[in-house]
Amino acid sequence: MGTPEPISPRSARVTAARRLVKRNFRAKEGLFIAEGPQAVREAVEHRSGERPTLVELFTTAEAADRYAGIVEAARATGARVHIADEDVIAGISQTVTPQGILGVCRFLDSPFEEILAARPRLVAVLAHVRDPGNAGTVLRCADAAGADAVILTDASVDLYNPKAVRASVGSLFHLPVAVGVPVHEAVRGLRGAGVRVLAADGAGERDLDTELDEGSLARPTAWVFGNEAWGLPEETRALADDVVRVPIHGRAESLNLATAAAVCLYTSARAQRASGGCRSVTSA
Repeated sequence: MGTPEPISPRSARVTAARRLVKRNFRAKEGLFIAEGPQAVREAVEHRSGERPTLVELFTTAEAADRYAGIVEAARATGARVHIADEDVIAGISQTVTPQGILGVCRFLDSPFEEILAARPRLVAVLAHVRDPGNAGTVLRCADAAGADAVILTDASVDLYNPKAVRASVGSLFHLPVAVGVPVHEAVRGLRGAGVRVLAADGAGERDLDTELDEGSLARPTAWVFGNEAWGLPEETRALADDVVRVPIHGRAESLNLATAAAVCLYTSARAQRASGGCRSVTSA
């Protein structure tokens, strides 16, 4: 296959990619943008069933040289590869300083029923998370902690918002994510699958340290995280088996959403893996 010709800024392909910044176009086409070499590399390696996730690749000539392995791998999957000027990349990208490479990807969220059928042991539920950066960061934390799935309820931000995709730093492609699940259905389904549902809230009666000391977190667990500003509403807290707070041992007023999620998920991961030791990302 020969070297692709530079694509015109007025190309229909460029116009179609630019439109994916808007949620209604993403939903209509079932496509989203993944920016930067890490996200594109993960997209190249990911498949949804028999279909490759990456559909199209836009890259500057400089980035194509720097990330030649990614470009060749993308072409090997059958993705269309376009050499584009920096202005074209900037017009598609939502970052201040684009890295010169981005991909158009197929939606990859998983049916909630499939997640339940896999009998998950650790799940993050984003119940009322509206900030896309926080959503992507929690997804990344869940991936790092070894969670089995993430669920975004119908009251949370769009999974494919460009900021959420960037904040996940490729973790979006690593674990099953269900979207648009009403919170009461999420809780009912998880509990039916044998998962204990805990609401993370600063006003919780239970303490995370106590949960760990008592061994409660060794069970399959789903953590429900709420809105960045006002936490979880009472009706959502009432759905959970328990409401648990992260203890504040110093003088800080509180923890932000992503930090609290990381603490809760890693504490559960430690408890669940205590008998065999915690998996190391550096291990062979």
